[in-house]
Amino acid sequence: METLSTEKKSIFKKWMRNILIVLVIVLAGFIYFHYFFVLGKGVKAGELNYVVNKGYVFKTYEGKLIQTGFNNSSSIAAKGGGPSIVQSNQFEFSIADKAIADSLMRCGGREVELSYKEYIAPVPWRGYSKYVVDKIIAVK
Repeated sequence: METLSTEKKSIFKKWMRNILIVLVIVLAGFIYFHYFFVLGKGVKAGELNYVVNKGYVFKTYEGKLIQTGFNNSSSIAAKGGGPSIVQSNQFEFSIADKAIADSLMRCGGREVELSYKEYIAPVPWRGYSKYVVDKIIAVK
């Protein structure tokens, strides 16, 4: 009779261990894809507005790029093909590399082209934005 109960306990422990292993793997996969998987890569160009070093616990470099362009989807343009409206798009980004941030701090107000990576969500030590600049392509 006792051997039957020890066998049940042994089977229960194996099931619990296997469930725990699966949960740890699922959690690790979720964390990887949510915070570290690169969703997209691209290049943005515009006038560099600012680059700052800020944060309470993790001091990260944050910046803003102003992109100008024309908006043809306004209500005036949609009704009768009226004039386009000049608009300003802001691209807020984080910078993981201190050397890139130092270079960009000296380029305020200039036209720049920046290569960036897009993540699903930011992590505190990487910055506040899900867009992280990884390279300066050109400064005009």
